[in-house]
Amino acid sequence: MNLSILIPARSEVFLARTIQDILEHAEGDTEIIAVLDGNWAEPPIEDHPRVTLIHHSQSIGQRAATNEAARLSQARFIMKCDAHCSFDQGFDVKLMAECEPDWTVIPEQRNLHAFSWRCKRCEDEAYQGPYPTECTKCDNTTDFEQVMVWKPRAHTRNRFFRFDSDLHFQYWREYKRRPEIKGHIADTMSLLGACWLMHHSRFWELGGCDEAHGSWGQMGTEMACKAQLSGGRLVSNRKTWFAHLFRTQKGFRFPYPNSGVSQARGHSRWLWIDGNWPQAIYPLSWLLEKYWPVPGWSEEELETQRDRERK
Repeated sequence: MNLSILIPARSEVFLARTIQDILEHAEGDTEIIAVLDGNWAEPPIEDHPRVTLIHHSQSIGQRAATNEAARLSQARFIMKCDAHCSFDQGFDVKLMAECEPDWTVIPEQRNLHAFSWRCKRCEDEAYQGPYPTECTKCDNTTDFEQVMVWKPRAHTRNRFFRFDSDLHFQYWREYKRRPEIKGHIADTMSLLGACWLMHHSRFWELGGCDEAHGSWGQMGTEMACKAQLSGGRLVSNRKTWFAHLFRTQKGFRFPYPNSGVSQARGHSRWLWIDGNWPQAIYPLSWLLEKYWPVPGWSEEELETQRDRERK
């Protein structure tokens, strides 16, 4: 087996569709290991020789579930992805083909249009979100059906990401205009934690997912800092893409309690701002200087970080 795709999933209604999408678009010797973290999948996952399911009646958390799936894998590479994503044809072989032993690789990120709401009276469709209260084209207020779209939204292409001085994930679309950006492989300061690939052995060299963060939150910052402060690279591969469903609209719920994010942010600051990750060969200021200037960081904040590291 060349690649294990690890999917931690808790109350994910699109898990079956994500697994189907992976099976349709993967071209390599690729398997899926999905962790049903706290309940069985609904709709259920169909049996498939390349799909392994792990079930927990009580949730163990996104990071612990990812680590458990990685321990089960015997593949050369692992890729973590969220349970609400679609993929480019051959995404797996494209990512594996250009991944050095000390690299973490991400595909281009697009936004996933998973479903729409269709009015059963006039058949007008509304973009995904909560169950509609009214149709904008007729007087229907009760009769709608959910129709699957499952396509990346046009004009949503993101390759470069960063984090600000609070270590919050941010898009960095302007970075693509830097003169050093050449070719389809390019370094990126951070990543969306929804999808990343690396050598299996590299994952454990970096300590796997640090469960001291708690269940979830800050995964992008964690993977970005580990990849680069250890002396490796975090790169974006423009030759392939994945599309991710963002649950920022009303009507969507996050699978893990949002209260857990504050724990993750506190531990993240302790690791990277305070410089407590033992495997780092570079400080955080080195990473900032590599990509400087970085929006969300002032000159004063960079100097404060340098001073903190000198103590």
